[in-house]
Amino acid sequence: MLSVGATAQKNEWQDPEINAVNRAPMHSNYFAYESAESATKGSKEQSTNFMTLNGVWKFNWVRNADQRPTDFYQTAFNDKGWDNMKVPGVWELNGYGDPIYVNMGYAWKNQFKNDPPRFPNENNHVGSYRKEITIPADWNGREIFAHFGSVTSNIYLWVNGKYVGYSEDSKLEAEFNLTSYLKPGKNLIAFQVFRWCDGTYLEDQDFFRFAGVGRDCYLYTRNKTYIQDIRVTPDLDTQYKDGTLNITLQMKNSGEVTLDLKDMKGNLVSTVEVKGSGTLSADMQVIAPAKWTAETPNLYTLTATLKSGGKVLEVIPVKVGFRKIEMKNAQILVNGQPVLFKGVNRHEIDPDGGYVVSRERMIQDISIMKKFNINAVRTSHYPNDNQWYDLCDEYGLYVVAEANVESHGMGYKDKTLAKNPVYAKAHLERNQRNVQRSYNHPSIIFWSLGNEAGFGPNFEACYRWVKNEDKTRPVQYEKAQTNEFTDVFCPMYLDYAGCEKYLQGNITKPLIQCEYAHAMGNSMGGFKEYWDLTRKYPSYQGGFIWDFVDQSVRWKNKDGVEIYAYGGDFNSYDASDLNFCNNGLISPDRVPNPHMYEVERIYQSIWTTSSNLEKGEIKIYNENFFRDLSGYYLEWYLLADGEVVQQGIVNDLDVAPQQTNVMRLDYKMDNICKNKELLLNVSYKLKSAEMPLPIGHTVAKDQLVIRPYLFKKLDVNSAKQVNIATVSPVVKENDRNFLIIEGEEFMIDFDKKDGFMSRYMVEGREYLYTGSRLRPNFWRAPTDNDFGADLQNKYRVWLNPEMKLTELKHTITDDVVTISARYDMPIVSAQLLLTYTINNKGAVKVVQKMIAGKGTDVPGMFRFGMQMQMPKEFDKIDYYGRGPIENYQDRKSATDLGRYHQTVAEQYYPYVRPQETGTKSDIRWWRQLNTGGFGLEFVADAPFSASALNYSIESLDDGTSKKQMHWPEVKPVDYTNLCIDSVQMGLGCVNSWGAMPLEQYRLPYQDYEFTFVMYPLK
Repeated sequence: MLSVGATAQKNEWQDPEINAVNRAPMHSNYFAYESAESATKGSKEQSTNFMTLNGVWKFNWVRNADQRPTDFYQTAFNDKGWDNMKVPGVWELNGYGDPIYVNMGYAWKNQFKNDPPRFPNENNHVGSYRKEITIPADWNGREIFAHFGSVTSNIYLWVNGKYVGYSEDSKLEAEFNLTSYLKPGKNLIAFQVFRWCDGTYLEDQDFFRFAGVGRDCYLYTRNKTYIQDIRVTPDLDTQYKDGTLNITLQMKNSGEVTLDLKDMKGNLVSTVEVKGSGTLSADMQVIAPAKWTAETPNLYTLTATLKSGGKVLEVIPVKVGFRKIEMKNAQILVNGQPVLFKGVNRHEIDPDGGYVVSRERMIQDISIMKKFNINAVRTSHYPNDNQWYDLCDEYGLYVVAEANVESHGMGYKDKTLAKNPVYAKAHLERNQRNVQRSYNHPSIIFWSLGNEAGFGPNFEACYRWVKNEDKTRPVQYEKAQTNEFTDVFCPMYLDYAGCEKYLQGNITKPLIQCEYAHAMGNSMGGFKEYWDLTRKYPSYQGGFIWDFVDQSVRWKNKDGVEIYAYGGDFNSYDASDLNFCNNGLISPDRVPNPHMYEVERIYQSIWTTSSNLEKGEIKIYNENFFRDLSGYYLEWYLLADGEVVQQGIVNDLDVAPQQTNVMRLDYKMDNICKNKELLLNVSYKLKSAEMPLPIGHTVAKDQLVIRPYLFKKLDVNSAKQVNIATVSPVVKENDRNFLIIEGEEFMIDFDKKDGFMSRYMVEGREYLYTGSRLRPNFWRAPTDNDFGADLQNKYRVWLNPEMKLTELKHTITDDVVTISARYDMPIVSAQLLLTYTINNKGAVKVVQKMIAGKGTDVPGMFRFGMQMQMPKEFDKIDYYGRGPIENYQDRKSATDLGRYHQTVAEQYYPYVRPQETGTKSDIRWWRQLNTGGFGLEFVADAPFSASALNYSIESLDDGTSKKQMHWPEVKPVDYTNLCIDSVQMGLGCVNSWGAMPLEQYRLPYQDYEFTFVMYPLK
């Protein structure tokens, strides 16, 4: 270990019991303004008490820790040869080192064996920063503090060549009092950051491993007398009507403080004065305050004005929310109500900035959450930027505030750091600072002690301290399971049966999964079933989806193509967990992934069911806990076979929270569309804008079936009777080994070698791409969940299985040709029968039947259907089924039945790693058309699924293992690849490392039969 003098670095970075030197005490998040006018503006950047340190710094980076400069902080040091580096900014996205993504295990795991607190010197990058600043003249004689919002993994600080201090915990601000180190005019600030230190053992989160400065840095100034800390504790009476506010101040020297509480309109509600030094306390009584909840984020403003001798020294505004949190009857209550936590986990990540996330991006994230009915967020897995909690207070989100403790890479048994006394202090300090800093936020409902760090005495101490420090909030920790050191049973990825088993037991803690519904790739199948349980059992109060945003970063591959990069894209030697960072409901650039719409529907809080649909009567249930439906209006549409035939609006909705009312809509059922499917679409929309949602935003919707679709028995003879041709079809055989069916307007070929249709020409227009076949298909490009369950290998017998043609025959009866093909499928011990019935207009009825072998052990399959390649000109889709976005049998709640007109180009969704996409389900009919309206119509005798892409299944398939594929690298094909399926396996969402979809959404090895007709269209 290098030593650079008694006034500089010692061994703090290697000692887990030294986590701070000369670091200012943690205090609640606030800013002290110079005047009431400045505080009213609410922008510290405009305050004369503020000076930013953001911007360009001189920067030096070394690969190994022992190569770092040891005298760079000296005022005479020459840094003219150094690079420039922006602050905030992470090194790896600015050209210094490679990003690393690993889920579990430390970034060094390919090069170094864990041995806490020791860590490698090699590849322990070190960044050294220098910047000259000028202190304003009017700051002379005042206290001056430095604020470093987030530095990974640690920070050593010098001012004017003198050592100031040290700090660890990369996700909390480190503040230092610089008063005695600064001088009037120009000053040199220097700091040094190590990629890894002893604290890195507690920062093994599942995210990209970057180093550098992640949040804003600045200086601020105070008078010699100032408010060191301010804590606000709201409470409500037993009737949840009237409120009290306890304010505790920690004073530096003696002063007089006026505390004013104003409501949302700026009206003064209460005022009180306190004076003295040390700890001061005051209470306010507020009659019937507007309450804070995620549904009603009412905020008051408490202003603390510090005076001395009548002169204003500083003004501190604090947002206040009146709310009460309790636990009764194995439920968490907010203001007396057992709210549902419709949550997500969110990492602080930006595709361009990495850990640097702008306020604008935060607002965008919250806006998306509110738009998609998400009402809760877990700060996985560390304290977030202070601005995030401010925004959650303002917009209304319930928050699980997590401490920066995760030692997943050490495992959960004897080696866990939860049992290591050397790390006891670090566990406790990180939890203490998390609470001390974020205490005042009404949005914080739970404190979380950390994530995936085992269990032991270190967490027991943390729990005891937090419960003693804050008696108003529950505390949770997943690895405590149901023991006495967690108030909530908050498991990860507990499946449906596990949830129900717990809920049916003798329980004392609510079930709120801290992580569930792993949203990796094309996923979220079976999400509805989780919420069926949540809405069934009172003590199941929701959970937090993993996770909110795909965590890839913007990058260029070796060919210069821009991609969203993930683990393994940067070099071949660092550890990598591939695309396991892409578990998001939205893309890195915040575009909603298709499965986000399923979350929106399942998380909604207004539900419509049938009362008597023939009479227009519906039941409306208001699942909100604190607001009625007077702020919404209802739009309804009556659809006949997917087309709107009537519509209306209801402006006045009178449904109280947690109540159901019956309402009558004024549609008419007299003799309307008797032979058509009748559907009622209802949606609930905002009467006025509610930040961040615009007027007219849809908060909930439902589709009710008045009269179901009547599927008919398929018979091409019926088509023949309508369109009688003058020439009957004939069957020919040629010397090229083809069976040719020829009619007056069509020609269809079958290859006698394999029995498959090889040409389909009607009126001179070819519907099969040159060289392709209409052939059975049992495969899909495996999803991430499929890979997690190893289905790309377990199901591999269904990837182009050998099909031995054993019989091919034809008959002609009453102007109808029947082609029959029989196959042996030895690898799956099955027989397949394909029958084609062709009428004299070229319509083809296809019957695909598989007979499973008895007593054989054959895995299930991905899909049962047919695949054909059509010429690329057939790039239009007109269908009646679920849409408009992709949907699957276990993820279709968000998609309504309707008539949709789309293009093939719109079908492909660019998941970060290419995989199955574009399927539509519950189809009544599907038309594949060209610009002129020519094409094929597909009709089945039961709901079916289909997809049409300009990508082949093979092009989206990684093979037996993942191979660093990215969607911009996938080349489209020169045809339209059409899949017509009887059924496709569901997607699943329990987890992405072994779980299968629910049994009812799988395709076991058994007999299958699928019948559909292809009708040529003019």
